[in-house]
Amino acid sequence: MIEVRSHFPALQRHHNGLPVAYFDAPGGTQVPRVVAEAMTRYLFEHNANTHWAYPTSSETDAIIAAARAACARFFSAAAEEIVFGANMTTLAFHLGRALGRVWRAGDEVIVTELDHHGNVAPWRALEGERGIVVRCARMIPETGQVDYDHLAQLAGPRTKLVAIGGASNALGTINDLARAHDIARGAGALLFVDAVHLAPHERIDVRALRCDFLGCSAYKFYGPHAGILYVRRELLETLPFPKLDPAPNEGAERAETGTQNQEAIAGIGATIQFLESMDWRALHDEGCRFAAMLWNGLSSIRGVHLYGPPPSAPRTPTISFTIDGLTAEQVSRALAERAIFASHGDFYAQTVVERLGVEALLRVGCACYTTVEEVERLLLAVDEIASESRTRVRIANQSYGML
Repeated sequence: MIEVRSHFPALQRHHNGLPVAYFDAPGGTQVPRVVAEAMTRYLFEHNANTHWAYPTSSETDAIIAAARAACARFFSAAAEEIVFGANMTTLAFHLGRALGRVWRAGDEVIVTELDHHGNVAPWRALEGERGIVVRCARMIPETGQVDYDHLAQLAGPRTKLVAIGGASNALGTINDLARAHDIARGAGALLFVDAVHLAPHERIDVRALRCDFLGCSAYKFYGPHAGILYVRRELLETLPFPKLDPAPNEGAERAETGTQNQEAIAGIGATIQFLESMDWRALHDEGCRFAAMLWNGLSSIRGVHLYGPPPSAPRTPTISFTIDGLTAEQVSRALAERAIFASHGDFYAQTVVERLGVEALLRVGCACYTTVEEVERLLLAVDEIASESRTRVRIANQSYGML
């Protein structure tokens, strides 16, 4: 663990005299030194636009090609099936425009209540633009899981796409993608997987998933702020992606608009190399251990309410909760005073929060640099904050009773 942490300069930060413990990984992880160095090296030594007959341009082409090849290895895809863009949400909107051009009014897309709205809004946009009908499969609030029976009921002859998250960024739920695939194929539909929250925690094999599209954002797994989209080759070659007439019409570039964030693409290549150097089985086992520690520890604290599946169900080490008497923002601020950084809100999974019947959630998530000591420190801090809240409520009640 010490060796892993040595790659992340951000872990040297202190706040209020304490070392910062980063539990905000579901919103974006810290970046290893080699990634930042690759981006700086590109800007200082190779910066140019593409496809021209001089060295820095050729070097840029080679760096982008290497990054595509690295992503292809990471997702068990072909390099020409890897598309780069600003982020998963932007890429999903771009893909939606292409699909909308071949669908007809009345065709249907299925999303779920568990999804980040980056995997909802791009398809909803087609309702007004193209007359596409978007249907939404229910989330089971008690378990934080998709109601797959309802999803199957929604699928029919007009279904063109099932769009589902690989894992919930709000609750940590890992979805049953094999079942989603079977439902989609049973209806003759395509399958889009939003893997933004899944990619940091599970090895992804697009061939094994049998998906047609898969999107993620590198900044969720130790990379720069850029997006990656896998498009199955046959679809990439035929879908009418919005593009300029002079732009390339072959390979992945036919789905990429304008000049890309080339320094970020250089960083993505370095990110994949960093991930390839790690023991994924050990990371997975450690993630499961942290999920159990967090769930069991938080559930033992009076006034804390947990949401999502327990650690016995498929999940990531991302746990959301509330504390009686405090808003999620108040809890986040109280943790920050103790140099523990955790996010609050709906995390763009607005429907999840609505279905749970809460104003907002406090979310904590573990990354490859998280330690047992940090988890224990978090649990102690939450216990203190919950105890302080109970004390304030008791004093307020006593004062009210004396009036």
